[in-house]
Amino acid sequence: MIVMKFGGSSVADAERLRHVASIVKTQLERKPVLVLSAMGDTTDHLLEAGDEAFRNGKVSVDHIEKHHLTVIKNLKLPAQKDIKSMLEELRSLLSGISLIKELTPRTRDYLVSFGERLSVRIAAAYFASQGINAKAFDAWELGFISDSNFGSAELIKESWELIPAKILPLIKAGVLPVVTGFIARDAQGNITTLGRGGSDLSATMIAAACKAEEAQVWKDVDGILTADPRIVKKAKPVETVTYEEAAEMAYFGAQVLHPRAMQPCMKTGTTVLVKNSYNIEAPGTRIIPSFEKRSVPVRAITSRRNVTLVDIVSTRMLGQYGFLAEVFSTFARYNISVDMVATSEVSISITLDAAYDLAGLKKDLARIASVDIKTGKAIVTIIGNVRRSSEILARAFRTCQLIGVPVQMISQGASKVNISFIVDDSEAAEVVQALHLDFFDTLNADKKVVGQSRRAPGSKS
Repeated sequence: MIVMKFGGSSVADAERLRHVASIVKTQLERKPVLVLSAMGDTTDHLLEAGDEAFRNGKVSVDHIEKHHLTVIKNLKLPAQKDIKSMLEELRSLLSGISLIKELTPRTRDYLVSFGERLSVRIAAAYFASQGINAKAFDAWELGFISDSNFGSAELIKESWELIPAKILPLIKAGVLPVVTGFIARDAQGNITTLGRGGSDLSATMIAAACKAEEAQVWKDVDGILTADPRIVKKAKPVETVTYEEAAEMAYFGAQVLHPRAMQPCMKTGTTVLVKNSYNIEAPGTRIIPSFEKRSVPVRAITSRRNVTLVDIVSTRMLGQYGFLAEVFSTFARYNISVDMVATSEVSISITLDAAYDLAGLKKDLARIASVDIKTGKAIVTIIGNVRRSSEILARAFRTCQLIGVPVQMISQGASKVNISFIVDDSEAAEVVQALHLDFFDTLNADKKVVGQSRRAPGSKS
């Protein structure tokens, strides 16, 4: 058994669904379970429709309805009663939102669930028309039970037993389950969403719980790349990475898989294969528990922009216990999540997402320390071999020196597979390009980096 997950761009329209069907047909002997996202930008359109109903009292599902009915027509499927019924249900929900002028997290989860629910029903109907014994399922029908944390729900531990109990008999009976990603139900029967990376999490949860051979995550890129191709045109697919490396890549800027999506497979050692539905010949990236041998020093280089750096300085830190606890409890009071941390005898530097309002935090911290908040920063992260960290650091700092970019903070993660440092936002792309050149194109790196170097800080004209 395998699990195949296809994202929104992979099932965006009739042409893409035909292509997905052709991929699935090649895998039928491996007894697949399909997990699908909403078609294209449907989730965004649902959220827009909800906001329009809430703010302006306008109820319209025309765009969503037209797109899905056009897909049905182009696939030459008969009229789908369940699709029309679901669109009416959506229209009734939006009418309710417009009347009571309320859009709670619970209602929002209910609203966005329509994307996946429409997607799997159309896909299953098309697969059936192609001679595949496919059947659509809402995830909760197959054991996906969550808590009631709407917008970012967590599956309860009982799901580990419920999912295989529901799915394995279907596989044995020769059914191809086509399952909604991203959604579940809580104990009270309310629809919930699993938050960022939710559809990938649905797929990896099925794979891990059912002890599948592998989970295939089909995207619109050739796997996990050595850098963002928008920054580095010559970025290359990474053949194999560990769970820890993939999680660090995702957290620090890679957009292929969300870290929480890998958690189920990390528990069971299930392989995850990232493939490109637009380029099926590409081998993709295989995510595995660990390597026996490591050859290259660096797997990938990522960056995350629009970061805020907070420098906290106080002589009270000298020999004092409880100071760091007081600092972090202050962050906790304001529900602010910390990304990177570096400390010395009298200071602590912390990076945060720029979205936070830090006025109250700064006022509270100012009672115990001097606080300096710097915006417009970026985190550059090198994912690599911990055994070669000295080499990685030496080469990275040398590269930054050559192009005249000062490193403002450095941190090595507890997982020991990442080294991250702070530069100005405006310098991030140049740093990533130069590092990629050094670590992945070493024959020409010295010549090219020196050629593009700026005057180093402190040098004379």
